[in-house]
Amino acid sequence: MKINYKSVDEYIKTFPNEVQLILEKVRKTIIEKAPEAVESISYGMPAYKTNGKPLVYFAGYKKHIGFYATPTGHSEFANELSNYKQGKGSVQFPIDHPIPYWLIEQIVIFRVKENEERKRS
Repeated sequence: MKINYKSVDEYIKTFPNEVQLILEKVRKTIIEKAPEAVESISYGMPAYKTNGKPLVYFAGYKKHIGFYATPTGHSEFANELSNYKQGKGSVQFPIDHPIPYWLIEQIVIFRVKENEERKRS
């Protein structure tokens, strides 16, 4: 059953405490590197946009955190993401391993620049 969350806070609160901490840190990482990003819920998960364009999304699951930076964010960091399970435009960070917040930061910075360039062209 899909739930229509009204806010990212509401979404995060649906997870066990240890997962909430990870999701909050992912959220904080995104906001720190993209302070102008607009936060919302899209496709049933936290979503961020800059310049009216999708930036990144993330989601909590039972055994992993899903991170979605569109295909370009993932192709740009293919080497760094190669140890993780992936799909087109998605990566899974297992909850029972350290989350690579440093990598999330780098991907967000890349995507912010990419959205800026698209705005100018």
